Amino acid sequence: MSDFTFPFFFNYPPYFTLQPVKETRQKQIELWTELILRYCRHQKEFIVSTDPADDSPLFFNRSIERRLNREARVVFLNELVSRGNAQWLDKSQQQCLVLWKKLGEWADVLYSTIRQFGLQDSVMTLDELSSGDDVKDTELEGAPKALLTEVIRLLEAQGKAQMFSGDGDVGVKFF
Repeated sequence: MSDFTFPFFFNYPPYFTLQPVKETRQKQIELWTELILRYCRHQKEFIVSTDPADDSPLFFNRSIERRLNREARVVFLNELVSRGNAQWLDKSQQQCLVLWKKLGEWADVLYSTIRQFGLQDSVMTLDELSSGDDVKDTELEGAPKALLTEVIRLLEAQGKAQMFSGDGDVGVKFF
């Protein structure tokens, strides 16, 4: 992947600390949430951590030796959750699934891919939907099971898929 260009504020140390003034904090939240979405889309990263020991370039600017603490990460990710652009993967808010596309858009991508390759009425595993030949070089390549599970639940509600378990793996039949 090509290099990601970070926005101007990423080199401004105060933006790595939650700002106490309401208006400034709101601007900070806007900038960080946009950065998180753009970065994750560009890098095809789906899951981000709130662990401050995580040295992800998203939350740690080595050139100014500043990193977001856990509290700030949770604030920014909670904003994305409230907008429908993220989901916590655990109650302790250690990992967050970032949805640079909303679940409905991901459902459209998955179902379109299934139709494009004529896979209706076939059964596939979550692994095949993430790393199989049919999704190679598509937006679905590398998608985590957490995302695929949520998307398939949405497709189930629309009557387009049915998920079932067997032999330690999850299968999906598309209609």
